[in-house]
Amino acid sequence: MHFPDMNLLVALDALLDEGSVVGAARRMNLSPAAMSRTLTRIRHAVGDPILVRAGRGLVPTPKAMALRSQVRSVVEQAGQVFSSSDEVDLPTLERSFNLRANDVFIAPFATPLLETMRKQAPRTVLRFVPEGEGGDEDESLRDGRLDLYISATRNLGPEIKVQSLFSTTFVGLARVDHPIFNDEITPERFAAYEQISVSRRGRATGPIDQALAGMGLSRRVALITPSFHSAMFSLPESDLLLPLPQHVLLSVARLGLPLRSFRIPIALESVAIMQAWHPRYDNDPAHRWLRQTLKECCSRH
Repeated sequence: MHFPDMNLLVALDALLDEGSVVGAARRMNLSPAAMSRTLTRIRHAVGDPILVRAGRGLVPTPKAMALRSQVRSVVEQAGQVFSSSDEVDLPTLERSFNLRANDVFIAPFATPLLETMRKQAPRTVLRFVPEGEGGDEDESLRDGRLDLYISATRNLGPEIKVQSLFSTTFVGLARVDHPIFNDEITPERFAAYEQISVSRRGRATGPIDQALAGMGLSRRVALITPSFHSAMFSLPESDLLLPLPQHVLLSVARLGLPLRSFRIPIALESVAIMQAWHPRYDNDPAHRWLRQTLKECCSRH
């Protein structure tokens, strides 16, 4: 399909609005001669004189009058396509945001994030989606199924954008009258009790096992659960130990569970938590607001 030069529409809009070649030329920073040549091209493209002489001035033809509002609308829409807005009308924003995160983020920050969203953008929806088969975060971010992926820092696709949110450390959790509290908690005593491993992918080993191996020790993982919250409810009636990020302890206090935390007696690195998104959303005002709001929630709390 052949389209004429779209700049002719801008020129036609200026000519119809000014009713003068000189005035349209001034608006478009052209010489009167150049605008006169543009008018000739418009006439050929439209098949109509558009402006005709009437005394010392020019008047639009009936076809030009009929086209006037349509031309103005098209020019304004084209301008909107190429203009970027850094603002979003939050009170009227209707959008669902899909996040993938685990208890490390959800436990301490989901409620403050939701409260802020409710105040600033009450028509938005926050949806935490489950993990896909095989850990498809990269693909889910690329195809738009995920707005944000929140996790411990890891390698994603080279184009994926990441931002650090906070760091957390692992502590131990057990029932309040667990025998581990009867004496000093040493690496040997810590490793002697059966433990819970939390892994959405069913893994039984991790940094704790590596650290224990360096000390000539090993532990027995008797239970594997997909979330820290589900693991907590296995503790009150058992001698199991649950290593978990310190940020999740907030849930223990909220739920009033008869559990007690302790320092794990081995050297473990802090875990850096990030948010990741695809560059397609980098300049999207609503998405940028979500990222900034989420980051501020993590900083405040």
